Parts: sequence; C-alpha cells; structure tokens
Amino acid sequence: MTDTQRRSYRRGMLFAILGSLMICVLIGAVGIIGVEGDPFDRLYFALIGLGIAGASIGRFKPPAMKYTATAMGIGMGLLAVYAIVIGKHLSPVSSVLEILGLNGFFMLLFLQSARLFRRAD
Repeated sequence: MTDTQRRSYRRGMLFAILGSLMICVLIGAVGIIGVEGDPFDRLYFALIGLGIAGASIGRFKPPAMKYTATAMGIGMGLLAVYAIVIGKHLSPVSSVLEILGLNGFFMLLFLQSARLFRRAD
C-alpha cells in the first residue's frame, strides 16, 4: 500500500468512525427523529451495527470498507425516506427539511468515506 493509499484509508476510517459517533451522540442527546427516546432512532443503531459487521467480515480491508461505507450511506438515505413515508415529519420537532438535511449530511459523510476507501484500494 502506497503512502497516498494509506492516507486515504485513514481518512475514510476517520469519516466512518466520526459519522457513527456523531449519530450515537445525537441519539443520546436529543434524538435524530422525533423527540429523545423515539423508538425510530434504534434503526440508526442497527445501521451502525451493519457497518461494524461489514467491516469485521471484510477484515477492514479497503474493498470491503468501500462497500460497507456505501451501504451505510444508502441506508441513511433509506431511513430518511422511510421516516417521511411513515409520517415522522408530522411531529412538531421533525420537519421534512430537518429529516432530509440531517440524514443527507450523514449520507454524504459515509459516501465520502466510501470514496476514500476506493482510492485506498
């Protein structure tokens, strides 16, 4: 692995870990969808579990990390769509813009991580 590939891998890992930690902190502090303690937020923990499982199964190698981070990014987008379809945007604390904006931010973070892992491959 070249120095450039090594740096890309480290940055990709940083983005993935940072995104996962930020999700956990947000859920613990205020909740991502609805109010704090909303059962919908458990789906975000499941998504992080998917990331941990994918990384572990792929032994943290760049190709596996690329696919895992891509799956997490797509999962964030799907969670946003699902939240709107089931009416979570009707809550007084979660508008469509907030749901799409926050999930979109994390989606871009994980997809950027996947791009960096691809460069490390």
